[in-house]
Amino acid sequence: MPSRAEQLRGAIRYYRYMRSVWVATLLCGAVARASGPSLAMRDLDGRAQHPFQPASLAQVLFFIMTDCPISNFYAPEIQRICSEYRGKGAECSLVYEDLAPDAGAVRKHLDEYRYKGISALVDADRKAAREAGATMTPEAVVVDREGKIRYRGRIDDFYAGLGKPRRQATTHELQDAIGAVLAGKKVQVPEAKALGCYIVSPDVLK
Repeated sequence: MPSRAEQLRGAIRYYRYMRSVWVATLLCGAVARASGPSLAMRDLDGRAQHPFQPASLAQVLFFIMTDCPISNFYAPEIQRICSEYRGKGAECSLVYEDLAPDAGAVRKHLDEYRYKGISALVDADRKAAREAGATMTPEAVVVDREGKIRYRGRIDDFYAGLGKPRRQATTHELQDAIGAVLAGKKVQVPEAKALGCYIVSPDVLK
């Protein structure tokens, strides 16, 4: 088994590689807003979803990947947040940004990490990520009832940096944003830098 130092060096190399891919993604225009708020998608069960036109007071989109370690670390917290706010007027959706999306792999991931009662969308063409301005997984986006993005960024600050977890999170930007939207108040921190795995445009892989 690799030592912790070797694991850290490997993680840093992966991070640098993904950063270079992300730069290429930018050059391909992957983060440009292009789909518009009428974006329609279907979840794994075939139900029509309009992630930027919430039927509830707020829609929380979690951009994740099946193989992103930090995304998977946050699975229990994502479920806790969705469970806590579902009865208060906020709905959640998981938006998968895998390099090679596969419905079977997504279903397996949902089962393995015990995701229950949360719709899952496969964003194969990255339209949802472009509309949300999401570039990382895990990254959360809060959309209000008017279709306006009120928050985009990390779930909390548990990770101070790559390979640098804290003992516990000291700020909870996502929860603060959800609470503000549901209360009809201004979101005090509308954006907080997310840390994790870069979302890569499928065009880069062609």
